[in-house]
Amino acid sequence: MAIARGYAATDASKPLEFFTFERREPREDDVVIDIKFSGVCHSDIHQARNEWGNSRFPMVPGHEIAGVVIAVGPKVTRFKVGDHVGVGCFVDSCIHCQTRDVDNEQYLPGLVQTYNDVEADGQTPTYGGYSDHIVVKEGYVLSIPDNLPLDKSAPLLCAGITLYSPLAHWKAGPGKKVAIVGMGGLGHMGVKIGAAMGADVTVLSQTLSKKDDGLKLGAKAYYATSDAETFKTLAGTFDLIICTVGKDIDWNAYLNLLKVDGTMVLVGVPEKPVPVHAFSLIPGRRSLAGSMIGSIKETQEMLDFCGKHNITAEIELIDIKDINTAYERVIKSDVRYRFVIDMATLPKA
Repeated sequence: MAIARGYAATDASKPLEFFTFERREPREDDVVIDIKFSGVCHSDIHQARNEWGNSRFPMVPGHEIAGVVIAVGPKVTRFKVGDHVGVGCFVDSCIHCQTRDVDNEQYLPGLVQTYNDVEADGQTPTYGGYSDHIVVKEGYVLSIPDNLPLDKSAPLLCAGITLYSPLAHWKAGPGKKVAIVGMGGLGHMGVKIGAAMGADVTVLSQTLSKKDDGLKLGAKAYYATSDAETFKTLAGTFDLIICTVGKDIDWNAYLNLLKVDGTMVLVGVPEKPVPVHAFSLIPGRRSLAGSMIGSIKETQEMLDFCGKHNITAEIELIDIKDINTAYERVIKSDVRYRFVIDMATLPKA
């Protein structure tokens, strides 16, 4: 076992603190990654504070991992020492189930999350990217294009794929009108990726405070949802709406913004059940759907797409000692648009 250094939540009520733990010895199909940067996802906060009720402590969060390969097992064929790589939200999945669909690992049994989970043996805890290194099976390691800086690429491993997946699945592109609800860590990636796909992108945000940013990043229009006129003006406008927010909204009002056969996709997780009236769906043959992350195959496609179009996240780089302050700022939406931890700032001991 190798000793790793990181930051961990040891209890839901306590701030994250320096933590040492053991990483497994590399197996023949493993890749060892020197973690350079780790993005801060809002789900890290939910889980570190046990807001979803399934937390395991001690917990080392982080599933937006970007780094450099420092060792590979003898059966590894796709990676070599020095490669720029990433790790996203899961590090293993079922490979024995006959119904396994390699394009949809995330929706099938046997998924092992990058942190707050246990490995396939049912005992060994998984620890995430707020640490100096990680050991991951080759099949769950992603190649980051050389033209993309690692710090700004880290959020692509969750925020990027979470938006790319529904945009690709529902075929956003030329001639399609797409609305992104929320202009945060997820939403700003939806604007960039949707625009690069050729879609006509509109941002729907509570206020116009980030309008200039939204238009600069590729949106064609930007509306405040706090203005009731927005819902009158845009009624029946969109082919696809992707909702990134985790707050309660008037779901029926948003569904009314869809065209006939339009779809609203949830990627944010509201605390309360979603109240939808049947007549918000039936007259327009509209759909309300959900999307989680994206498969390994799809995540690599996303990274290659971002490499081709020079797409990265808008970030604020922080020292690991500032992580607890960063959590509070995320809750207040006080970041444009994703915190990324410089893992070089980890204490030596």
